[in-house]
Amino acid sequence: MKKVSVIGSGSWGTALAVMLHQYGHEVTIWARREEAIEEIRQTRENKRYLPNVRIEEGIHLTSNPAEAVKDVEIVISAVPSKAVRETMVKFAPFFPKGVVIVNVAKGLEAGSLLRLSQVIEECVPHGEVCILSGPSHAEEVGRGIPTACVIAAQKEAVAKMVQDEFMNPNFRLYTNTDVIGVEIGAALKNVMALAAGMSDGLGFGDNTKAALMTRGIAEMKRLGTAMGGKAETFAGLSGIGDLIVTCTSMHSRNRRAGILLGEGHSLEETLQKIGMVVEGVNTVQAACDMAREHKVSMPITEKVAQVLFEDKSVKVAVMDLMSRVGKAE
Repeated sequence: MKKVSVIGSGSWGTALAVMLHQYGHEVTIWARREEAIEEIRQTRENKRYLPNVRIEEGIHLTSNPAEAVKDVEIVISAVPSKAVRETMVKFAPFFPKGVVIVNVAKGLEAGSLLRLSQVIEECVPHGEVCILSGPSHAEEVGRGIPTACVIAAQKEAVAKMVQDEFMNPNFRLYTNTDVIGVEIGAALKNVMALAAGMSDGLGFGDNTKAALMTRGIAEMKRLGTAMGGKAETFAGLSGIGDLIVTCTSMHSRNRRAGILLGEGHSLEETLQKIGMVVEGVNTVQAACDMAREHKVSMPITEKVAQVLFEDKSVKVAVMDLMSRVGKAE
């Protein structure tokens, strides 16, 4: 068993910490705010992000970066995508050489257009970076509901080590060396979930959502392969698997946000009502920029961006998509 630190006390980081502690790992959770740590310490529950899941006494809690990662072997980076660079810069001086960093955020860095593994590699050149992705709502993992994910790393041995350490009867992991494909699938499925939620918010039905998800995975694969990813990755857990769960479940913040937008709420109102990070909102503009850079057509992604940031009506966006020139599939 390994010494594992979870950087970030949101729902996903908390769920993974609870699961790994249950199966024998020595686990620490780091939170940016000492008040958040103290509340968990007093209640043994993360009431804001993962209510009704007990955080056992054996899980160490701290807001001190050096303490959080002292002699650690595996680090789980569970902060939102827009906070990855800042957090890794803060922690880099304290990471042991050769530490394995498992990123679980799903997004892209705005401006630089880097994948999150690339951001971490820039900030922590003395670490080994891998990506954990797939259909995995924290609310279910925290309750021990059977879940399967993928762990991707450029070095197969690194992915295999994490697989061996993290797998248990309720959490199955498959390895993959296609880091590009896994990360692009992880990031873009949130954009498609926003679109799926908008469809629901407008009162559309199963036909619409099936078409949206099918054409959505085509966009994800188109960009991913243009960047060097493998087409088959998008048929796996980090592609169609994550897309299905994020577009259909009410656990999905992105789908819930899309529903509110489809019902006519503004972006500001929507984010206020959700009350947590909606990664699709943070990702969509970078995805559009990447599509232009790689000369890839991504009409659904473009319309989501226009709804979010250019005040385009959701209904008009749907008509724009449905009225495009006919093409072969």
